[in-house]
Amino acid sequence: MGRGWRWSVVLCVAGIAAAQAPPAPSLDNSGNILVDGKPLPYVIRHLPVSSFPGLPPAVRTDLESRGCLIPQTYEAHKPENVVQASLERAGSTDWAALCSVDGTATLIVFFGSNLSKPFVIGSGPETEHLQRNTVTGIFGFNWAIDPATPQRVHEAGAGRRSRPLIIDHDALADSLIDRRTVYHYFANNAWTLLDLPEK
Repeated sequence: MGRGWRWSVVLCVAGIAAAQAPPAPSLDNSGNILVDGKPLPYVIRHLPVSSFPGLPPAVRTDLESRGCLIPQTYEAHKPENVVQASLERAGSTDWAALCSVDGTATLIVFFGSNLSKPFVIGSGPETEHLQRNTVTGIFGFNWAIDPATPQRVHEAGAGRRSRPLIIDHDALADSLIDRRTVYHYFANNAWTLLDLPEK
C-alpha cells in the first residue's frame, strides 16, 4: 500500500508539472495582408536548423547563434531552403541558407574554405515574399533557393542575344515560385547577378 501510494503521488505531481509547462512556441508566422483593400490570411512555415542534420557544425552553430529559422515555401514537401553546392569554385563544398529572424528573411552563403566568414547576399521582410496558394487560397512564402549547375545556367541563358554564358562552377538560383529566377555567381572575389533573359 505504501509503495503504491508513493507512485500515485509521483504520477500526480508529474501530471501537474506537464499541465503547467508552457506550450512550445509556434514555428509559423501568420496574419493577414491587404489585397485590393481586403484582409486575406497568410501562413509562413519555418523549420528549426536542427531539421538539416547534414550541415557542418560551424554552419549550424552560426545559424543557431543568429536565431535562424528556415522558411519553407508553400509548395514544400520536404525540408528546403538550405542547399549545398560548389559556389566558390569548381569542386568546393559550400552552403547557402535562407534565415528568418523576427519576420526578416536573409540569404546567407558559407564557403567551405572559411565557414567563419559568411556572405549576406540579400535580405527583406518575409511578408514581401507572399503568394497565393492556388490550392488552399491562403498566401504563403514564395522565396526559394537551390543550386544551379553550369549546364542549367547555360540552358537558362540560351535566349541571350550575345553568346551563351560559360561558367565552371555552380551558381545559386534565387527564385520566386512561378515568377522569376535570378542567378548569383561568385567569381574574381565578388558576387554578381548573371545576365540572363527574363523568363
